[in-house]
Amino acid sequence: MSDKQPDLPNAKKVFIKTYGCQMNVYDSDRMTDALAPHGYTPTSEMGEADLVLLNTCHIREKAAEKVYSELGRIRDFRNEREPGAKKMLIGVAGCVAQAEGEEIMARAPAVDLVFGPQSYHRLPELLSKAQNGRVIDTDFPEEDKFAHLPAPKKEVTISRGLTAFLTVQEGCDKFCSFCVVPYTRGAEVSRPVAQVLAEARGLADAGVREITLLGQNVNAYHGLDGNGHSVSLGALCHMLAEIDGIERIRYTTSHPRDMDDELIAAHRDLPQLMPYLHLPVQSGSDSILKAMNRRHTAAEYFEIIDRIRAARPDMALSGDFIVGFPGETDADFEATVDMVRKIGYASAFSFKYSTRPGTPGAQMDNQIEEHVKAERLEVLQAEITRQSQKFNAGCVGMTLPVLIEKPGRNPGQVAGRSPYLQAVHIGADQSLIGQILPVEIIAQAKNSLEGTIVTADRIAV
Repeated sequence: MSDKQPDLPNAKKVFIKTYGCQMNVYDSDRMTDALAPHGYTPTSEMGEADLVLLNTCHIREKAAEKVYSELGRIRDFRNEREPGAKKMLIGVAGCVAQAEGEEIMARAPAVDLVFGPQSYHRLPELLSKAQNGRVIDTDFPEEDKFAHLPAPKKEVTISRGLTAFLTVQEGCDKFCSFCVVPYTRGAEVSRPVAQVLAEARGLADAGVREITLLGQNVNAYHGLDGNGHSVSLGALCHMLAEIDGIERIRYTTSHPRDMDDELIAAHRDLPQLMPYLHLPVQSGSDSILKAMNRRHTAAEYFEIIDRIRAARPDMALSGDFIVGFPGETDADFEATVDMVRKIGYASAFSFKYSTRPGTPGAQMDNQIEEHVKAERLEVLQAEITRQSQKFNAGCVGMTLPVLIEKPGRNPGQVAGRSPYLQAVHIGADQSLIGQILPVEIIAQAKNSLEGTIVTADRIAV
């Protein structure tokens, strides 16, 4: 690819609708950055956009059908434009684009451009081509897309707030039998250490105080340093903690097999590394874990949790669970509920299994009936909700350092996040936004906490 980018007309606007995971949110921001030097500015109004992009996710059931439905709406919207108005270009990006690129082109003639997650650094070039005909790009290029992306301007980064996502790793080599990620995002790739640190410094310079490191399998990070040595996620967190201004570090999503001693020790040793860990297990049954190709047992997961809590006793845990995987018996499901009870999650996400085309799970026998999945999900979610409320109730009376992020819903109120990622609403002046302050938790709401500032003096995390 040539370093010289094609020239595009100036004074254009782009509307991006983002589906799914946090990595897609990051990708949408970087697409905006890639388009900025070519005259595109973001807009929240689709009606005034010259370019509409759907950044799609393929993880959940009927994800593709939702995209086609939205494309029909956008097509009708474009057709209603006044005669002689500029043509609205329509593009589909992300994992649905990667998995179903040719089908999108066949089923949605209004689409001008389809490109996968590994191609968004080429977006200006692809748009230039789309001026003359429909374009599809779903290859897995050998080039490093991050190396070809422009650094976001400081004023753009400032507009994104006090917290930011930072992708450090992409793809997955685990091949869980329910998951499409290896097919849509490709093999595991880690960004070089220098690249990650440079982006983090830019975020800190723009006022970001909390970064969340992203990856489909983030704790498998093994980026190279300047000497060609592989650096683990734990070591990377130590380097990031040295950046002036970065006061909080989080990461997601992790795999139990990559939860190594160095990362666990970083949770013990780094005050910047928040005591909140999302560590999906998916099932508490060994037979289902084997069928899922998770490559760990329930006992091994429990042992990892014990090691984590020994290093950081106040660790809040989150997880992912799938109910109704093919062959799941009542006893298998009870093992999952039992695991949830024993571990005590601060929060967790749970889903009914849905077949994803091209995955081994879709071809398995003993698919579970929908009504059984729904009944099991209701039971599991009730237990998760009970635990989450118990965890939040246990915080009442505690004083927690809260990053004040934005105005609250009500006048005279601000909102922030605790170290455990809980939303906290505080009666205080907006001048405190951007600070980390000690907040006494005085009450528990349905999905948040209420607090009062103990002192206006800034404290360390």
